[in-house]
Amino acid sequence: MDDFARPFWLGLPYWLVGAILILALFGAFQVYYWVGRKLGDKLYDSRIGVKVGRERIEKVERVVEKWGALAVYGCFWVPMLRHTLPWVAGALRVSYPWYVVASALGCLTWAPLWWFGLWGWLQLAVRSPVTAAVVAVVAVAAAALLMVRRRRRRRAADETLLVS
Repeated sequence: MDDFARPFWLGLPYWLVGAILILALFGAFQVYYWVGRKLGDKLYDSRIGVKVGRERIEKVERVVEKWGALAVYGCFWVPMLRHTLPWVAGALRVSYPWYVVASALGCLTWAPLWWFGLWGWLQLAVRSPVTAAVVAVVAVAAAALLMVRRRRRRRAADETLLVS
């Protein structure tokens, strides 16, 4: 039996669990949009808005105003933007049909990469736990390095603005 079709969770094959999770992500994005649309300007004063911060929300607004539904697709690939942009898209009343298309395309491209990447890593872990651990450590180290470099660039840019 193919590893991909073997029961994975609750007796369901791995691919079916992945498909269900993709649909759940798509549903969550629709909820985010409609909550943002309902909140509108109240988004700034909501608990989430206060936690995210007005300055960050305004940055996201500028991205949405510039790119529209394309920003919705792009937000899947940017970690913090993925969870804030859909609310803002709703608050800014981005065209819902275009939002649905962009969020569907995002779910269909981003989620499978993560899901099948996880499946590949689990298969590697079954065959060679040490190699899987090394891959995980390298991935975490690479992510940490990217974050540190990004923060340093941001600080350098901020210092340049202060000196100017």
